[in-house]
Amino acid sequence: MRTTPTFLTSLMRFLLGLAAALLATLVLAAVFIAFFGWNWLRAPLERVVLQKTGRELAIHGDLTVKFGWPQVRLRGATLTFANPAWTQERYMVAATSVEVAVDVPQLLQRHLTFPEVRLQQATVFLETSADGRKNWLLDLAQQDENARIRIGRIALDRAQLGYDDVARKTRLRATLSTGADGAEHSATADLQFTANGRYKGLEVKAQGSGGPVLALRDTTLPYPLKFEASAGRTQVKADGTLTGLLALDAIDMRMTLRGDNLEQLYPLLGIAFPATRPYLTEGHLLHAGSTWRYEQFTGRIGTSDIAGFVQVVTGGKRPALTAGLTSRVLALEDLGSVIGARPGSAARAAASPVGRARVLPDLPFKTDRWDSVDAEVDLSAKSLRHAKALPLENLVTHLSLRDAVLTLDPLNFGLAGGQLDTRVTLDGRSQPIQAHAQVRARKVLLSRLFPTVNLNRNSIGQVNGQFDLTGKGDSVGSLLASSNGKLGLVVAGGEVSKLMMEKIGLHLWEILSLNLTGDRLVKLRCAVADFDVKQGRMTASALVFDTQVTTLIGTGTIDLGHETLDLTLNPRTKKTSPLALTSPIYIRGSFARPTTEVDKGRVALRAIGAVGLGLINPLLALIPLIDAGPGEDSDCGELVREARALPHPPGAPGKVLKK
Repeated sequence: MRTTPTFLTSLMRFLLGLAAALLATLVLAAVFIAFFGWNWLRAPLERVVLQKTGRELAIHGDLTVKFGWPQVRLRGATLTFANPAWTQERYMVAATSVEVAVDVPQLLQRHLTFPEVRLQQATVFLETSADGRKNWLLDLAQQDENARIRIGRIALDRAQLGYDDVARKTRLRATLSTGADGAEHSATADLQFTANGRYKGLEVKAQGSGGPVLALRDTTLPYPLKFEASAGRTQVKADGTLTGLLALDAIDMRMTLRGDNLEQLYPLLGIAFPATRPYLTEGHLLHAGSTWRYEQFTGRIGTSDIAGFVQVVTGGKRPALTAGLTSRVLALEDLGSVIGARPGSAARAAASPVGRARVLPDLPFKTDRWDSVDAEVDLSAKSLRHAKALPLENLVTHLSLRDAVLTLDPLNFGLAGGQLDTRVTLDGRSQPIQAHAQVRARKVLLSRLFPTVNLNRNSIGQVNGQFDLTGKGDSVGSLLASSNGKLGLVVAGGEVSKLMMEKIGLHLWEILSLNLTGDRLVKLRCAVADFDVKQGRMTASALVFDTQVTTLIGTGTIDLGHETLDLTLNPRTKKTSPLALTSPIYIRGSFARPTTEVDKGRVALRAIGAVGLGLINPLLALIPLIDAGPGEDSDCGELVREARALPHPPGAPGKVLKK
């Protein structure tokens, strides 16, 4: 009796047949590999690469495969991978020995990922074209950012690296070597490197050492790195770790930074820093996420010491910079270029195109970079040095740069025992710059403001005042030359040198007497300077200096555009002087070379009159030289009203000084 096979029997036979077929296939593959090796894979691989990239892959020598999960490792001898036709170099990669680990799960998803790559005696050239193509993108047009090989870690021994970017004026060449004999030692030996070329047009040189394996994408393993580098006139020395070399996920390094000018960091960082004198800093550089921080640094800018932190946060409309800076001794000459002054101009005037010496800063502000960063910076300095020996101290300022509008609020100084409270706004969005400056002086001591005046050290006179100016221009000089506003100073009380006041009044008898007996102090009753400013021309609406022995009432103008003075001081003695050549005093000339003169004609007439009378009677010779004086003090308010009533230059405003 015939029986029909059961389903279970049929299934068993099928599985046994399948197993036999698979086993036979494996046996045949093993026999094939045993006789012919893995070299048969080279041609299919080369054809696939050429089809997908349009570029030739050539593998020479034996190819070996080591299976594992989730990675398969391939090792080959000499390998070359061609560059696209538009590049300068023939090969993108060439090496005498190659070993790669292929991520199989990623490969099944059509993503080419190499967790590890090892190259010996390799040359690698990366290049970006002027139109944005990148040779490391593997699509036919080299423009698809997703068409790239993802490499986790790479080990290089005796390698040459190159990178060219025409648009950014960059051409770099580097040499790397572990300095070890044999691949088994190169995995533990430090990587030594040197580099040179140009980066964004700047000459670059570097040398240093790092770990033997470059962890390009590993965000958990810090990579040790120590190097010295220079870019143009900027030099960097660093020692620490980087995590995730491609994206720089984290940085923790001790860094020394030096250069001729902080402004030269702009091509490297893309952030505008002020122009400075040579600098040197040493501190701790940290980076995580979008935050870069250079903290606990100390150093010098010019002759000034500096310390604090600088932090930059990226990812917004523009980088956001915050800083807290302190200085024990800050030289204002080191900040000259920050306010538009040429280096060293505090000590010497700069020559204008027409040859006249200039005093006001005339270096143009570089507002084209102000929109490269938003900044909030606090700066304080205990002691200030100045070429003019001004008694400045205790600088406190906050700088804010938002949407190309620069504000210094406050900008406060201690001056001669008093205080200067200042607020300055510069709007860099318009050309020329629109500026507004407000300054208030409080309790400035005359004795400390003019410490070289004889016997003035005990003076208790205080200066109080304010000015409020607006203007347009691309430098401090041009801003003041177009400015409008007001300026007022008041001094109440104090003491001044009597000899100085007698010299001003040309009281010859008193000058001779004081030179014999010694100088002494006389009372300063009041001093008032009230100027109206229109289109850079300061007109004195009230100019009074009233002392116990002499009163000075002045008129005239100060031209901020041409930097010239034209002031007249009329001295009035309060006591009879038996021998005087009283004359108006003219203060004229430029800011750089002012001159002080008397009315030579009036002095000559008084002298001629004395000589003529002396011929008649020697005793009469003194009559023209006697200054009778008004005989009593005048009220300070009355003197101000009298000064306002004096003739002013045509077109001068008649603004009233607010008390």
